[in-house]
Amino acid sequence: MGFLDALLGRNKLRKPSREQYFAVVTAGASLEERSDLRLTDRAGLVFNPVETSFFDNLEQEIHDILELSKRSTGAKFEVLDDNYGTKWVALQDEDFEDLATTLHLVGETITEHGFGDRLLAAVFGLEYDDKQAYWIYNVKRGSFYPLVLSAPESRDNAAEMRLGAVMEQENMPVERSLEYWYSLWGIPF
Repeated sequence: MGFLDALLGRNKLRKPSREQYFAVVTAGASLEERSDLRLTDRAGLVFNPVETSFFDNLEQEIHDILELSKRSTGAKFEVLDDNYGTKWVALQDEDFEDLATTLHLVGETITEHGFGDRLLAAVFGLEYDDKQAYWIYNVKRGSFYPLVLSAPESRDNAAEMRLGAVMEQENMPVERSLEYWYSLWGIPF
């Protein structure tokens, strides 16, 4: 980072590590025996769209990738706009590894087209202590954090701390700075 970048508060995007991202698959497989945590068959990728013809072409390519994935894995998908101006690629597949792999492929495609800075997060649905919860991979930070809901737009911070400890036990790269454990409202699953 250069002097002007530091002075103006600009940060270079960290290139996310595939190894860090795919830690979710290993953790998911080892948590099947737990009674307080259950992975759902839902996951998604959220990004900020842009209005350009290049992005329109990218959306068609993403749709083609998802159709191909649907034929090979049986995954169901939707591409949705939310109330916050972001777009979601929402997947449903009983094979957790397929969910993670398909989301990664979509994210890589977006990045290869020059829109990697528009990626926000990969989100994996779960139930934790009988509450709706998520593992969120912050693409820009290259780390995970938990989100546990106590109501539609209300968080259970104590449960998040407990789930964060579980994630660390499973060797997931958990975001150390709690201020980056963003509330992510409008998750469509």
